Amino acid sequence: MSYSELSVEERVTIQIGHAQGLSLRKIACLINRSPSTISRELRRNRDARGGYSARVAQQQIQTRRQVCRPMRKLLPGSERFELVAHMLRERLSPEQIAGKLRSMNMPNLRDAYVCRETIYNAVYALPVGELRKELIACLRQGKGTRRPRAGAVDRRNQIPDMVSIHVRPPEIEHGFGAGALNV
Repeated sequence: MSYSELSVEERVTIQIGHAQGLSLRKIACLINRSPSTISRELRRNRDARGGYSARVAQQQIQTRRQVCRPMRKLLPGSERFELVAHMLRERLSPEQIAGKLRSMNMPNLRDAYVCRETIYNAVYALPVGELRKELIACLRQGKGTRRPRAGAVDRRNQIPDMVSIHVRPPEIEHGFGAGALNV
């Protein structure tokens, strides 16, 4: 089962149905949703007077969304981003930059530390352009795209061209009887 957020059109339908005095089940039937979804929507997104407005509900959803997303640490144009970009241009790896930022004590850059993964994500999230090309070229590998490590099949501790014990010849089963080992 997958979850999908209510659309603006569905919220307008809820507003109209609620204003007309329709039951929760009837409104749910109109937009092909569960009655509990309609109940939750009406309960969570009431306006100051206790009524329901699709516009107010949409604004409240947007506000709640902004709160749940953490601020990005490396925004292009910020002082911290420029510092990281300068260090990349000096041919330091993201691991080295993360170590240097941890040891630096700069009062104008409170909590300047960012991990290597944040640096990689910031570089590869840049829009297509000269800055992105330049910073990717400064990385040790210098590859235009980044593949996640977890996606590949783990090939460690595997014997190449290994044959299962279940496909061995039948004469092996009977070959080690009495006298088979004449030493």
